[in-house]
Amino acid sequence: MSRSVETSSIRAAVTADDLDLAVQLAVDLLRGAPAAAWAGKAGSLEWDCWETVEHLSDDLFAYAAQLGPKQPPLDGEVPFVWESRRPGGPANAIHANRTAGPAGLLQVLEASGALLVAMVRTKPPQTRAHHVFGVSDPEGFAAMGIVETLVHTHDLAQGLALPWSPPADLCSRVLARLFPAAPSSTDPWTTLLWATGRAELPGHPRLTTWRWDGVPRA
Repeated sequence: MSRSVETSSIRAAVTADDLDLAVQLAVDLLRGAPAAAWAGKAGSLEWDCWETVEHLSDDLFAYAAQLGPKQPPLDGEVPFVWESRRPGGPANAIHANRTAGPAGLLQVLEASGALLVAMVRTKPPQTRAHHVFGVSDPEGFAAMGIVETLVHTHDLAQGLALPWSPPADLCSRVLARLFPAAPSSTDPWTTLLWATGRAELPGHPRLTTWRWDGVPRA
């Protein structure tokens, strides 16, 4: 009995394949957006849909960059220049060429995701790198990239009027990795939206502030 309980409590690792799946699902969904919709607001965000994809691309690029040096920094970010293109816009190092249109924007997203996927695949698991929420490892950065992708695609889907419901098992793995205190008996996607301040969860107060815990786990 004790052995079966111990086995069932083992956490399923978040992998580079999980991250790749999240990015591809997002890109596939966003390809269905009408060209005229990209100037609209992305859900509850103050950014428009184009800016939100740039921000997501920048997140994925920045996580890859943190893991990139032979000795990743533990006390700060790799010093790229992040700047906003307008007051109130996201401060990014990554900006898409608007003349390339939505197809080009999604190429930027896909390429940025591929950089992080490659880093997660190739960096030793004992690698550690800085994040503002705490030093993390390649699996942690993969999980962060997935959360960024899933929830910002939720924001985009609201703004673009597209249906979006990512796989429950993928949501469960990133919840276990980054939000270990989150409820485990509720719908995983709704729980992830709740954990990132985007949804109500029955029996739990709505979060007005939130953060994940990227500490490396055994």
